[in-house]
Amino acid sequence: MAAQTGTESDARLIERAVADLARQSQFPLAFGGIEHDGAVEVTATVGTRTRNLHGLIVHADRGLGGRALVEKRPRLALDYRTSRNITHDYDRAVLGEGIVTLFAIPVIVTGTARGVLYCGTWAQVSVGDVIARPAFAVAGTLATELRIRDEVERRVSLAPAATGEPGLDAVAREELRESYAELRSIAAVVTDDDVRRRLEVLEQRRAALSNEGAGRPVDHGIALSPRETDVLARVALGSTNAEIASSLSLKEGTVKSYLQSAMSKLEASTRHAAVAKARRAGILP
Repeated sequence: MAAQTGTESDARLIERAVADLARQSQFPLAFGGIEHDGAVEVTATVGTRTRNLHGLIVHADRGLGGRALVEKRPRLALDYRTSRNITHDYDRAVLGEGIVTLFAIPVIVTGTARGVLYCGTWAQVSVGDVIARPAFAVAGTLATELRIRDEVERRVSLAPAATGEPGLDAVAREELRESYAELRSIAAVVTDDDVRRRLEVLEQRRAALSNEGAGRPVDHGIALSPRETDVLARVALGSTNAEIASSLSLKEGTVKSYLQSAMSKLEASTRHAAVAKARRAGILP
């Protein structure tokens, strides 16, 4: 079967996760990959002594990682060579690396296994909760990144696109504003620099689309901070300070402070006036 490849961003995410796994766990080697079409291709390795594992394609239910993928739970082989609980389709690669103890952790996103991370050693070791916990944490972080990416792509696909026609109707404009606010909320927790830059471009396009449709001038002289814009985007949807705090994982007092700062910069006496001025300035859709 030909090697499967994910997107460039997938590759960066798995590389960072594997590097974190090697740094945070007590295992000397780590590797992993994202699931595509029922198989996981190992695209990132750290600490390996050979090239045997790089590019290895692990099919669902085959080997230790394939079992972890299908069962959606971690799988451990204390002595990989003699393990009777797995198929040995990948012995040439695994044993060729000299691995004795192998630990496979599936990356679960909203109930679906989206990849597998592996930790290994060249000597048999016991794997208790203290040793396994960092590996679970790294897999959880990767799952969060993938979930965010999925939501971004979903929102982008649903957001109204420029059609060349003058103006947006009220329904389309409201959907545009909701998508804009949600994109900003997602961007606030993204750690992947490439995804963050893509989100910023999308946010700017959404704001420009609304303003062009309304025939409004765009004033780039007003500079709100990212968090001030996040808060104002939620205010524009009618959210209370408490609701904004919950959606952005901030304290209510912090939300109030950001809002007051934004109002001051916009020279607005009320939150609604601030939203109106931000829209006229092209900051919000």
